[in-house]
Amino acid sequence: MQKEVLKEYLFHHCRGKERASSSRELARILRVSEKELGRQVNRLRREGIPIASVGRGYFLAQTAGDIYTTIQNLKKMRAGLDADISGLERTLDGFGAGGGTRHA
Repeated sequence: MQKEVLKEYLFHHCRGKERASSSRELARILRVSEKELGRQVNRLRREGIPIASVGRGYFLAQTAGDIYTTIQNLKKMRAGLDADISGLERTLDGFGAGGGTRHA
């Protein structure tokens, strides 16, 4: 899927959080996997397209508050991933030269 198709769809159908569309719904409409949809959302965000998200889906932000809320949610996700990585890094000590672990 070209990210331009997603961008146009959001512009015409998902302006403001009251018109948010779930990733499942967007993927179905645009005929892509939810994983691919997520990749395209990320690419557009990196280009500065104000795609916000709430529990009910994605939408084009209409206020700075929409963006702020999305940024806070992304930071929480990042913190969770950082904690996962730290936990896994601590388990590395349990792996011996033979590749096994004492944790299993």
